[in-house]
Amino acid sequence: MKPGLAGALQRYKFMAYWSGTWSILLWFVAVPANIFFHNKAWPFVAIAIIHGFTYPVYVLSAFEYSLKARKNLITTLLFIAAGTLPIASFIAEKKATADFNLQ
Repeated sequence: MKPGLAGALQRYKFMAYWSGTWSILLWFVAVPANIFFHNKAWPFVAIAIIHGFTYPVYVLSAFEYSLKARKNLITTLLFIAAGTLPIASFIAEKKATADFNLQ
């Protein structure tokens, strides 16, 4: 096993779930509340702010995992892009965990 890979995977898994959860809240709670109700109440704004600070950390953890797992450029970009769609980060995390368990 490559040095530091298990730790990088754990960080990536945490950030995939954390970022995915906030992404779901953003897309399915905060954005509709803003569009349909023109509601910019603090809980909805807080969701957007937390997601905004969370996504760059997700990108860094996906990049770190990809580097330590020696993934190719396309796979690395797909792991990073998975954080942009609400459910995709969960799918990418399952793929990363399955790849790790095969090693």
